[in-house]
Amino acid sequence: MKCVFAVILCVAIPFAVFAADTQNDFKVTYDGGSLPEKAGSSAKLYINANTVRLAKDNTDIATIPSSAITEISYGQDVHRRVGAAIGLAVISLGIGGLMALTKSKKHYVGLTWVDGDKKGGFAMQCDKNEYRGILAALEGVSGKKAVNSDAMTVKN
Repeated sequence: MKCVFAVILCVAIPFAVFAADTQNDFKVTYDGGSLPEKAGSSAKLYINANTVRLAKDNTDIATIPSSAITEISYGQDVHRRVGAAIGLAVISLGIGGLMALTKSKKHYVGLTWVDGDKKGGFAMQCDKNEYRGILAALEGVSGKKAVNSDAMTVKN
C-alpha cells in the first residue's frame, strides 16, 4: 500500500507543478493616474512579453504595449504607526509607546507610456513581497530601467 501511495505522489506532484499558472500576474492597488478608475481600488496587473494589462474583476482597465512604455518609477511612503500606537496605549502604555517607534512602508510603482497619440500613466501600490518582481518584469518587457523617485531631488 505504501508503494502505491508513493507512486501516486510521484506522478501527481509534477503534474501539479506544471499545471500552476505561469503567467505573471500581481495583485496591486490602483493609486491614481490617467485611467478611468477610482483610486484605492484593487486590481490585477498582468505582464506578458508584448503587453502590460491592468484588470479589475476580469475587465481590462488598460492594455499597454510593452514597446510604448516610456518610464518606470519606484517610490516608498514611510510613516509611523501613530493611530495604532494610540489605540494600544489605551490598553497598555508600554506597548503603545513601543508601537509608536515602529514604521510602516508602502511600495509604489509608476508607469508612463506613449502609444501613438495616446499618452498616459498611473501609480499602483504593490505588496512588499511582490514589488521587486513587478519592477523586474516591467524592466524586462520594456527594456527601460526603473527610476527610484525617492532619490530624485526636486527644487522649487
